[in-house]
Amino acid sequence: MVASELTSKVAVIGAGSWGKNLVRNFYHLGALAAVCDPDQRVLSTLAQTYPGITTCENLDAVLENSAINAVAIASPAVHHYSLAKKCLSAGKDVFVEKPLAMNVSEGQELVALAERRGLILMVGHVLQYHSAVWKLKELIDTGELGKIRYIYSNRLNIGKIRTEENILWSFAPHDISIILALLREMPENISVHGEHFLQTKVADVTLTALSFPSGVKAHIFVSWLHPFKEQKLVIVGDKQMAVFDDVSPDKKLMLYPHQIEWIERVPVARKAEGIAVPFVLSEPLENECRHFLECGQNRLSPKTNGHEGLRVLKVLQAAQQSLNQQGAPVRLSESAVGRSVAPYFVHETAVVDMPAHIGRGTKIWHFSHILRDCRLGDNCNIGQNVVIGPGVTIGNGCKIQNNVSIYHGVTLEDFVFCGPSMVFTNVLNPRAQIPRMDEVRPTLVKTGATIGANATIVCGKTIGRYAFVGAGAVVTKDVPDYALVAGNPARQIGWMCSCGTRLKGSLQCEACGQRFKQEGSNIMPVG
Repeated sequence: MVASELTSKVAVIGAGSWGKNLVRNFYHLGALAAVCDPDQRVLSTLAQTYPGITTCENLDAVLENSAINAVAIASPAVHHYSLAKKCLSAGKDVFVEKPLAMNVSEGQELVALAERRGLILMVGHVLQYHSAVWKLKELIDTGELGKIRYIYSNRLNIGKIRTEENILWSFAPHDISIILALLREMPENISVHGEHFLQTKVADVTLTALSFPSGVKAHIFVSWLHPFKEQKLVIVGDKQMAVFDDVSPDKKLMLYPHQIEWIERVPVARKAEGIAVPFVLSEPLENECRHFLECGQNRLSPKTNGHEGLRVLKVLQAAQQSLNQQGAPVRLSESAVGRSVAPYFVHETAVVDMPAHIGRGTKIWHFSHILRDCRLGDNCNIGQNVVIGPGVTIGNGCKIQNNVSIYHGVTLEDFVFCGPSMVFTNVLNPRAQIPRMDEVRPTLVKTGATIGANATIVCGKTIGRYAFVGAGAVVTKDVPDYALVAGNPARQIGWMCSCGTRLKGSLQCEACGQRFKQEGSNIMPVG
């Protein structure tokens, strides 16, 4: 997508040492509408550098400008929550630099607010947009490194020393974000040791130890009292070791195929030469800014969305708790992470594209994807690897088991059960090279119906109330209320009570006692 196609108009809030980089990138992407900063000298310089932009010293001028539909917040971290809340409340999509907030409760409030308003909330974990990190993730996911054993990350510099936040909150969010993304799991235990040499109670150096359920250990060393700049991530696998060195000009990603051999029950290292990994280098911040604009235009959930920001925030808060307790280990589940204000649950690996309505008490599990404009009722359970939408309506109390896709054109009423790996279609005669989404045939599954594992529902059919489709059946015609169908093609082989028990000749349920009566070719409950 070229810059001219990106229609979002962004105001950058805060144009200091990092904010000016956001200004530069959004300007070159053709999306910069305004810059807001309390320092008039900064604004004057930027107005000369980037002709045509609007500058202001007061946030209200941005919030009241209907032509601005998105903001990028690069203020000091202590103001992230308050500024993001004001912007979301004003109906603006929000990109906020790390961390999302200074505590989990505030972060949860922002995530819930964005989802209620159908707005984009993205956190500036810029290294997730680094092409070397993309390549490193590919190496891990394809098994090039083998089983991951250990990770350590150094982020060191003689840099800007902050007073409003310590080094843990200033430097470590980047490393935490990358490690969580690479491992795709949250740590169980966190321990942090640190020291404050310059300012009372503001740590200048911290060492964070993370223990993960898979057995992986990680260490993060951060300091702004270091004689030189170092930004290095090391991944130790049982096949190879990888080093991402962001300071290196030409060897940013290296593989080391070292081997450990056991000789006479003693481990012996067999060293090998490092191998530079080729990849196309691009500016991470430009990638990140472009991603925010594309998500805003297409209403997609960002890679580093509010939920990803919350995961990092939970680790940071637990780490701070350990630091306050002189390095005492903190179990993440026991740390003071606050209680979610969202009325539903979305697993950290799931994606919800906004706008979408998720009902109270609904749970969305691992690696599922809810596309935009969907409506999910209350108390639904969405299993692993489920895709829903776009524009799908699902009633209350539905259970969608693993590996089910519910496409545009399918509607589920209340209390529908979809078994594992069952299939809906929405076009009768699809061809890859012929667009036919204007030929979608609607499918309706009525209240209380059950569809068994691996069944297939051909589009344009109606599954009646409390009908029961057997496992593996292929439904090619409408299914009456309370009917039991099975086979390929599916044929009716009996009747089912609403409680899920097969009816016998008397049409009275042996389990719950409900009586039914025959009416033509159908049955209906009595009383």
